Amino acid sequence: MHGVDWDGLRDRYGKLIDDAVTRWDVDWVIGQFIAELSSSHTYKGGGDMEQAPTRRVGLLGADFALENGAFRIKHIVRSAPWDDVRSPLAEPGVDIHEGDYVLAVNGIPLDTSKDPFAAFQGLGNEPALLTVNSSASMDGSRTVLVKPVSNDTDVRFAEWIEQRRQIVDKATKGRVGYIYVQSTGVDAQGELLKQFMAQWRKDGLIIDERFNSGGQIPDRFIELLNRPMLSFWAVRNGESWQWPPVAHVGPMAMLINGWSGSGGDAFPFFFKEAKLGPLIGKRTWGGLIGISGAPPLIDGGSVTVPTFRMYDPQGKWFPEGHGVEPDIYVEDDPSQLVRGHDPQLQRAIDEVMKALAANPTLRPPRPPRERR
Repeated sequence: MHGVDWDGLRDRYGKLIDDAVTRWDVDWVIGQFIAELSSSHTYKGGGDMEQAPTRRVGLLGADFALENGAFRIKHIVRSAPWDDVRSPLAEPGVDIHEGDYVLAVNGIPLDTSKDPFAAFQGLGNEPALLTVNSSASMDGSRTVLVKPVSNDTDVRFAEWIEQRRQIVDKATKGRVGYIYVQSTGVDAQGELLKQFMAQWRKDGLIIDERFNSGGQIPDRFIELLNRPMLSFWAVRNGESWQWPPVAHVGPMAMLINGWSGSGGDAFPFFFKEAKLGPLIGKRTWGGLIGISGAPPLIDGGSVTVPTFRMYDPQGKWFPEGHGVEPDIYVEDDPSQLVRGHDPQLQRAIDEVMKALAANPTLRPPRPPRERR
């Protein structure tokens, strides 16, 4: 219990329950109570709470600008062609383009004194008719059927990833690949494999795990990135085969920041233990006292109970509450990120290209033919 007088604290915080009026108050008391443990993964929530009716807002995967007294589509969010998510305005057959004005939704003109999505209340995942035009006038306008989504985070995320992949590709003339790992859960295992299979032949790789939300313990991630080369097979006609047939042999670097946590702490920790390359950015969140499930409370609420903590092969505890330190510290700068410049990514590009310059031969030459 980290030396905490748990029985004494239970009495102390239990007295506050008498003053709790709502389930939100109870949750707050529980949160303060378990925070005394100074441990990550101590969560609480749910229960017998009053819930107001909700309506899903329809989103278009687009950014608006208020111009000429109307809402103009400034940008349609676009993922890579091979991604399985796209903006509703980028679906086949949707005749809406950047620069068009959205003038009405289901025949009701947009009120420019309000947010444009005020007109999309209740239209999440529901078909809607948009009145659009190349000018801010109803004259000559057209009606287009679209299906707004209730959440366009995935397509915006995919665009962000693809933008960085293209930055790396352009800066290195195609020599270095970029892989983004958003979590260490099942979704990220599939995403990592998809991105890795498309780029493992590159001379170098940048693994970006900034904002990694964790999930599971990422041993499989490291196994994929750290496949040792065991042999090559000289083929009579064509390039030699490598074995394992899918394995990256060049330099790598990993990007980390303070929003990388849980499995997002373990991933760079393992990356460093395996000596796969430098960690670049800022230290991670620092939460590897983990959870493996806890029974629900009687009213449907929940309290998580941490049940395990990591220590390294030398018998030293993972620095809970501190996180993994980068090998190369690069400050986050939101003012540069919003202008399209990513200093941490640029440093990773520099480091991988420097490693390639120092060791340009990644694969051994084929030996001379033997006279047998």
